[in-house]
Amino acid sequence: MIDRGLEPEFSPEVEKEMAQISGPSTESSPDIRDLTQLLWCSIDNDDSRDLDQLSVSETLASGEVKILVAIADVDALVKKGTAIDDHAHTNTTSVYTAARIFPMLPERLSTDLTSLNANEKRLSMVTEMVFNADGAMVSTTAYRALVFNHAKLAYDSVAAWLEGKGELPAPAAAVRGMDAQLRTQDAVAQKLRARRREQGALEFETIQPKAVFEGDQVVGLDVQAHNRARQLIEEFMIATNQATARFLTDKGFASLHRVVRSPERWLKIVDVAKTLGEALPPEPDSRALEEFLVRRRAADPVRFPDLSLTIVKLMGAGEYVIDKPGSTGISHFGLAVRDYAHSTAPNRRFPDLVTSRLMKAAMVGAPSPYSDVELTQLATHCSQQEDDANKVERQVRKSAAALLLASRMGARFDAIVTGASDKGVWVRVFSPPVEGRLVQGFDGLRVGNKLHVELVGVNVLKGFIDFVRRD
Repeated sequence: MIDRGLEPEFSPEVEKEMAQISGPSTESSPDIRDLTQLLWCSIDNDDSRDLDQLSVSETLASGEVKILVAIADVDALVKKGTAIDDHAHTNTTSVYTAARIFPMLPERLSTDLTSLNANEKRLSMVTEMVFNADGAMVSTTAYRALVFNHAKLAYDSVAAWLEGKGELPAPAAAVRGMDAQLRTQDAVAQKLRARRREQGALEFETIQPKAVFEGDQVVGLDVQAHNRARQLIEEFMIATNQATARFLTDKGFASLHRVVRSPERWLKIVDVAKTLGEALPPEPDSRALEEFLVRRRAADPVRFPDLSLTIVKLMGAGEYVIDKPGSTGISHFGLAVRDYAHSTAPNRRFPDLVTSRLMKAAMVGAPSPYSDVELTQLATHCSQQEDDANKVERQVRKSAAALLLASRMGARFDAIVTGASDKGVWVRVFSPPVEGRLVQGFDGLRVGNKLHVELVGVNVLKGFIDFVRRD
């Protein structure tokens, strides 16, 4: 982190400011609604403690469904220009590594005072959206509100219940009407997902193993499945980010948008498809690419994660840009949406905190707290820092995999070739799900070939894993 300009620790100035914060914000105002009686719930990872969003639904007499998404009002305690804000501005994101989480905000804030924790009243920014039977957003508005998390839920257990493979999670079962809430939210999310895919949204499947620890020992690598509950939250967050962007534009505010530009290396994506006997159009076409991905997932599910990773790399990284009212804007190629502002995770992403401050000003008709020059500089800075944080996380994942295999020298594994070029040949082992370099016996191999390999070397510091072929 230090090598990449990220600060792993908080300064004494931050600690002094934290000592002066006695509890959650008690701000009151006529424009802050009391929505604590609504059946709000959170759905996140089992071990998540920085809860940024809650959701609730209401079926209207017309048959349309109102979805409310509440986002933590971090700005209520973290003001622009404070030492806490300066640290968040420097890193711009929380960094999640196998060894330790480096939060963007002090943990007492992000996991308690500004987190939408179960059975707690908290200030929030609410986006209210109404969807018709086809999943189209017919109206939206935004306001501040006091909310109460009635059930802290986890992705895997909710997904198991939605898919008929498990019981209703206990925190949901304890709240009358929460089961119907979740069914309604799931139905709306699936309509939104189907609608985006019709418009060309891309659905990938990449493998990013998470280290499993027992004490200080890495004992395994866990791959999280993209299940129905994750889809529910993902769709609501995408819709909220779109609604936020449009709200700020309608109010005449410049804002930060998240984009993935139309791929400059599209022709290389075309070449990848050609090697698999498929044809893509010569110009970037997200719908054609999604149809190709759907066919490949069905035809070769074992190799699909590696194909996904290849396409993701060729598409290029996402970035932040400033969007001004009246501009045509840049669409998010991967999500098949235009007007997309990150707003749903202010406890762990600085652009979302910036967006929250813009929303507050727009709601009351105050001037923007950020000039166009500031937003332009923030867009560049946040893009760079997020990229560096991703590199740190990826490096530590590789080191964790090397650490797991360090005691298994000479072990043999089933593997598949994931990369083959003049720079070398890489293989992915199926169990545990790790990737390494083939340092011997790679003549004639092509991507997708299956083989047996033997582990011959690891370098934990660098995250290197070396195999040789043993057919």
